[in-house]
Amino acid sequence: MFFLVRHAAHELVDRVLCGRMAGVKLGEEGRAQARRVAQRLARERISAIHTSPLERAQETAAPIAEQLDLTPEIHEAISEIDVGEWEGRDFGSLQNDPHWTSWNNVRGVTRPPSGETMLEVQARVVGHMERVRGSHADQAVVLVSHGDVIKAALLYCLGMPIEGYRLFDISPASVSTLVIGDWGAKVLSMNEVPA
Repeated sequence: MFFLVRHAAHELVDRVLCGRMAGVKLGEEGRAQARRVAQRLARERISAIHTSPLERAQETAAPIAEQLDLTPEIHEAISEIDVGEWEGRDFGSLQNDPHWTSWNNVRGVTRPPSGETMLEVQARVVGHMERVRGSHADQAVVLVSHGDVIKAALLYCLGMPIEGYRLFDISPASVSTLVIGDWGAKVLSMNEVPA
Protein backbone atom coordinates (compact mmCIF):
# COMPACT_ATOMS: atom_id res chain seq x y z
CA MET A 1 0.00 0.00 0.00
CA PHE A 2 1.18 3.52 -0.77
CA PHE A 3 0.21 6.77 0.90
CA LEU A 4 1.08 9.52 -1.57
CA VAL A 5 1.45 12.79 0.33
CA ARG A 6 1.78 16.13 -1.40
CA HIS A 7 4.06 18.50 0.49
CA ALA A 8 2.33 21.07 2.66
CA ALA A 9 1.80 24.73 1.69
CA HIS A 10 4.54 27.30 1.27
CA GLU A 11 4.19 31.02 0.60
CA LEU A 12 4.73 30.65 -3.18
CA VAL A 13 1.98 28.04 -3.80
CA ASP A 14 -0.31 29.11 -6.68
CA ARG A 15 1.88 32.19 -7.40
CA VAL A 16 5.26 30.94 -8.60
CA LEU A 17 6.22 27.88 -10.63
CA CYS A 18 8.82 26.67 -8.14
CA GLY A 19 9.80 23.44 -9.85
CA ARG A 20 13.03 22.24 -8.22
CA MET A 21 13.95 25.68 -6.92
CA ALA A 22 16.06 25.54 -3.77
CA GLY A 23 15.04 27.31 -0.58
CA VAL A 24 11.26 26.88 -0.88
CA LYS A 25 10.24 26.07 2.69
CA LEU A 26 6.97 25.58 4.52
CA GLY A 27 5.33 28.53 6.15
CA GLU A 28 3.47 28.45 9.45
CA GLU A 29 0.30 27.15 7.76
CA GLY A 30 2.31 24.44 6.00
CA ARG A 31 3.95 23.26 9.21
CA ALA A 32 0.50 22.95 10.82
CA GLN A 33 -0.74 21.01 7.77
CA ALA A 34 2.24 18.65 7.99
CA ARG A 35 1.47 17.94 11.65
CA ARG A 36 -2.14 17.10 10.73
CA VAL A 37 -0.94 14.69 8.01
CA ALA A 38 1.35 13.07 10.60
CA GLN A 39 -1.58 12.62 12.99
CA ARG A 40 -3.68 11.13 10.18
CA LEU A 41 -0.97 8.62 9.23
CA ALA A 42 -0.19 7.71 12.85
CA ARG A 43 -3.05 5.20 12.82
CA GLU A 44 -1.58 3.31 9.82
CA ARG A 45 1.00 0.51 9.90
CA ILE A 46 3.75 2.10 7.84
CA SER A 47 7.17 0.54 7.29
CA ALA A 48 9.01 3.33 5.42
CA ILE A 49 8.86 6.99 4.43
CA HIS A 50 10.37 8.15 1.15
CA THR A 51 10.64 11.84 0.37
CA SER A 52 11.57 14.07 -2.51
CA PRO A 53 14.90 15.83 -1.93
CA LEU A 54 13.27 19.28 -2.02
CA GLU A 55 13.03 21.17 1.28
CA ARG A 56 9.25 21.52 1.29
CA ALA A 57 8.84 17.74 0.94
CA GLN A 58 11.45 16.94 3.57
CA GLU A 59 9.83 19.40 5.99
CA THR A 60 6.47 17.69 5.39
CA ALA A 61 8.02 14.24 5.91
CA ALA A 62 9.72 15.20 9.20
CA PRO A 63 6.66 15.21 11.52
CA ILE A 64 5.35 12.04 9.85
CA ALA A 65 8.68 10.33 10.50
CA GLU A 66 8.74 11.56 14.08
CA GLN A 67 5.17 10.36 14.69
CA LEU A 68 5.97 6.91 13.26
CA ASP A 69 9.53 6.67 14.66
CA LEU A 70 11.00 6.17 11.17
CA THR A 71 13.88 7.80 9.31
CA PRO A 72 12.85 9.35 5.97
CA GLU A 73 14.75 8.17 2.90
CA ILE A 74 15.44 10.76 0.20
CA HIS A 75 14.72 9.62 -3.37
CA GLU A 76 15.29 11.69 -6.51
CA ALA A 77 12.77 9.53 -8.39
CA ILE A 78 9.89 11.25 -6.56
CA SER A 79 11.24 14.79 -6.93
CA GLU A 80 9.21 17.56 -8.53
CA ILE A 81 8.79 17.74 -12.29
CA ASP A 82 11.74 19.49 -13.93
CA VAL A 83 10.20 22.64 -15.42
CA GLY A 84 13.52 23.75 -16.90
CA GLU A 85 13.73 27.43 -17.86
CA TRP A 86 10.32 28.17 -16.32
CA GLU A 87 11.58 27.46 -12.80
CA GLY A 88 10.98 30.40 -10.48
CA ARG A 89 8.68 32.32 -12.83
CA ASP A 90 5.38 33.65 -11.56
CA PHE A 91 2.35 32.16 -13.28
CA GLY A 92 1.17 35.52 -14.60
CA SER A 93 4.34 35.95 -16.65
CA LEU A 94 3.73 32.58 -18.34
CA GLN A 95 0.14 33.19 -19.45
CA ASN A 96 1.04 34.70 -22.85
CA ASP A 97 3.75 32.14 -23.64
CA PRO A 98 2.39 29.84 -26.40
CA HIS A 99 4.72 27.06 -25.28
CA TRP A 100 3.19 27.26 -21.77
CA THR A 101 -0.28 26.91 -23.32
CA SER A 102 0.84 23.90 -25.39
CA TRP A 103 2.43 22.22 -22.39
CA ASN A 104 -0.72 22.61 -20.33
CA ASN A 105 -2.91 21.29 -23.16
CA VAL A 106 -0.82 18.25 -24.21
CA ARG A 107 1.66 17.37 -21.51
CA GLY A 108 2.21 13.90 -22.91
CA VAL A 109 4.04 15.19 -25.97
CA THR A 110 5.40 18.61 -24.95
CA ARG A 111 7.96 19.63 -22.40
CA PRO A 112 9.00 22.82 -20.65
CA PRO A 113 12.12 24.37 -22.23
CA SER A 114 15.03 22.20 -20.97
CA GLY A 115 12.58 20.29 -18.72
CA GLU A 116 10.83 16.93 -18.74
CA THR A 117 7.50 15.64 -20.00
CA MET A 118 4.77 14.31 -17.74
CA LEU A 119 5.33 10.88 -19.29
CA GLU A 120 8.96 11.00 -18.14
CA VAL A 121 7.76 11.97 -14.66
CA GLN A 122 5.29 9.09 -14.72
CA ALA A 123 7.97 6.60 -15.76
CA ARG A 124 10.29 7.57 -12.90
CA VAL A 125 7.65 7.65 -10.16
CA VAL A 126 5.99 4.39 -11.24
CA GLY A 127 9.41 2.76 -11.60
CA HIS A 128 10.22 3.82 -8.04
CA MET A 129 6.93 2.47 -6.75
CA GLU A 130 7.59 -0.88 -8.44
CA ARG A 131 11.03 -1.09 -6.80
CA VAL A 132 9.53 -0.18 -3.42
CA ARG A 133 6.78 -2.74 -3.87
CA GLY A 134 9.43 -5.40 -4.45
CA SER A 135 11.36 -4.50 -1.29
CA HIS A 136 8.32 -3.79 0.94
CA ALA A 137 5.90 -6.53 -0.08
CA ASP A 138 2.67 -6.39 1.93
CA GLN A 139 3.84 -3.27 3.76
CA ALA A 140 2.66 0.34 3.63
CA VAL A 141 5.03 3.07 2.47
CA VAL A 142 4.59 6.86 2.52
CA LEU A 143 5.88 8.83 -0.48
CA VAL A 144 6.10 12.59 0.17
CA SER A 145 6.20 14.24 -3.22
CA HIS A 146 4.60 16.92 -5.41
CA GLY A 147 1.25 17.52 -7.09
CA ASP A 148 2.11 16.63 -10.69
CA VAL A 149 4.20 13.64 -9.63
CA ILE A 150 1.33 12.27 -7.57
CA LYS A 151 -1.11 12.94 -10.43
CA ALA A 152 1.17 11.02 -12.82
CA ALA A 153 1.22 8.00 -10.47
CA LEU A 154 -2.55 8.07 -9.94
CA LEU A 155 -3.26 8.37 -13.66
CA TYR A 156 -1.09 5.32 -14.31
CA CYS A 157 -2.90 3.29 -11.64
CA LEU A 158 -6.29 4.42 -12.94
CA GLY A 159 -5.36 3.44 -16.51
CA MET A 160 -6.01 7.00 -17.69
CA PRO A 161 -4.03 9.01 -20.25
CA ILE A 162 -1.60 11.60 -18.92
CA GLU A 163 -3.85 14.39 -20.23
CA GLY A 164 -6.29 13.38 -17.49
CA TYR A 165 -4.15 15.39 -15.05
CA ARG A 166 -6.61 18.30 -15.48
CA LEU A 167 -9.55 16.24 -14.20
CA PHE A 168 -8.65 16.26 -10.50
CA ASP A 169 -6.70 18.23 -7.92
CA ILE A 170 -4.02 17.18 -5.50
CA SER A 171 -4.05 19.74 -2.69
CA PRO A 172 -1.11 20.67 -0.47
CA ALA A 173 -0.84 18.30 2.52
CA SER A 174 -3.25 15.80 0.96
CA VAL A 175 -3.06 12.02 1.15
CA SER A 176 -3.95 9.69 -1.73
CA THR A 177 -3.97 5.97 -0.99
CA LEU A 178 -3.43 3.17 -3.46
CA VAL A 179 -2.56 -0.49 -3.61
CA ILE A 180 -0.40 -2.07 -6.31
CA GLY A 181 0.05 -5.81 -6.79
CA ASP A 182 0.83 -8.36 -9.45
CA TRP A 183 -2.91 -8.25 -10.19
CA GLY A 184 -2.83 -4.50 -11.00
CA ALA A 185 -3.60 -1.34 -9.04
CA LYS A 186 -6.48 0.16 -7.12
CA VAL A 187 -6.89 3.73 -5.90
CA LEU A 188 -8.54 3.67 -2.47
CA SER A 189 -8.74 7.43 -1.90
CA MET A 190 -7.62 10.65 -3.55
CA ASN A 191 -6.80 14.11 -2.24
CA GLU A 192 -7.82 13.48 1.37
CA VAL A 193 -6.95 16.63 3.33
CA PRO A 194 -6.75 15.89 7.07
CA ALA A 195 -8.73 18.34 9.18
